[in-house]
Amino acid sequence: MYICRKHNPMRLLISLMCLALFFSCKQDSKTPTSTETSESNTAISADIEEIASPVQGNSHLPRLALGSETLQMTWVETQDSLAVLKYSRYVKDAWTRPQTITEGTDWFVNWADFPALGVNGDTMLTNVLQKSAEGTYDYDVKLSMFTPAGIKKGNFLLNTDGIQAEHGFVSLHAYDDGFYVSWLDGRNTKDEDRSKNQMSLRNAFIDLEGNISQETEVDNRVCDCCSTATAITRNGPVVVYRDRSESEIEVRDMSIVRWVDGMWTAPKSIHQDNWLLNGCPVNGPAIATKEEHMAVTWFTAANDTPSVWVVFSQDNGANFNEPIRLDAGNAIGRVDLTMLDTSTALVSWLEPQGESMVLQLAKVHVDGSKEAPITVTKTSAARQSGFPQMEVIDNTAYVAWTDVTAGEDGKKGTTKVRVLKVAL
Repeated sequence: MYICRKHNPMRLLISLMCLALFFSCKQDSKTPTSTETSESNTAISADIEEIASPVQGNSHLPRLALGSETLQMTWVETQDSLAVLKYSRYVKDAWTRPQTITEGTDWFVNWADFPALGVNGDTMLTNVLQKSAEGTYDYDVKLSMFTPAGIKKGNFLLNTDGIQAEHGFVSLHAYDDGFYVSWLDGRNTKDEDRSKNQMSLRNAFIDLEGNISQETEVDNRVCDCCSTATAITRNGPVVVYRDRSESEIEVRDMSIVRWVDGMWTAPKSIHQDNWLLNGCPVNGPAIATKEEHMAVTWFTAANDTPSVWVVFSQDNGANFNEPIRLDAGNAIGRVDLTMLDTSTALVSWLEPQGESMVLQLAKVHVDGSKEAPITVTKTSAARQSGFPQMEVIDNTAYVAWTDVTAGEDGKKGTTKVRVLKVAL
């Protein structure tokens, strides 16, 4: 399912299109898997097991990252109106005691716009979204830099424009003695000149003391609410995101910008899906790099065909091979990806399987071949289930996802972050 969102006079029509896609996901689809799905929400084969989770209470929005071959995770716990961002490391088969990074009652907590997490040595960088005004989408990006010993610099502002507008969908990656950070920036959406009234993509460098520099607008017209993906190649940073054409019926395909010879390249399409959509599908890409090699995965519903694709590059993202489709039909996306070696990627995504929604995991190779997917767990298409996250250590994939328990008598259900270990 994709959700179309705002800035659109055809909103009702687009919403009906989205609902049509949602109900199409209820159709049976024959998904090749390496195991049979059980009735359990946990392990479904001898190669998949659930490990203890460090979370307590109502939790969601997990984010995984690797640092010194150690798995790290942030997540958000909610207590009435209070939201708390927490952090833990998985060391010697056990999670460290959860550390509170920041908390607040004035956050914009969004199922699709979850905190990023980057690791550079002993220093971590993460973010939350804090309301800046009464408008629904008026909020800023607040960063926190910390180590296992405590906070180095907490709750400092990423976007310094001072405009009460939407800022979010942060992605970041360690780079040299700091981090490269990308985000969607809505400062121009408050411009009275309609020709300038667009969401933009910006990025900046943040050193290990929390100083921000090199802030740049790299695309002045992008999709409003799809996540960004930042990675580092041998040339430097790259950012992949859902772009937005200037045509009357907009094309919402994936583009890339690259840091080359001291400057940012012009946006370039990764593949021309030609998805015509006057709305935001709330479904961003994922990227991974290894040396000069790169893999990107994304969701599209071009030609009314919801699907998940992956594409490879062998030259730091300057050129891409032909894309490879991964799903078995009616996928809802919410993708993640890592590279196992320079010619193999591991991709996760959500798609229907019979009457259930499942989390799939599959290896795909640069020569176009792919292996039968593993059905990791049953999940939900509901927004609360969020975007599953994945990292790989020593031929073992760790998957964090949000389990949704339905409420009784129409009441809101509960959510809990759970972690699975998958032998590859």
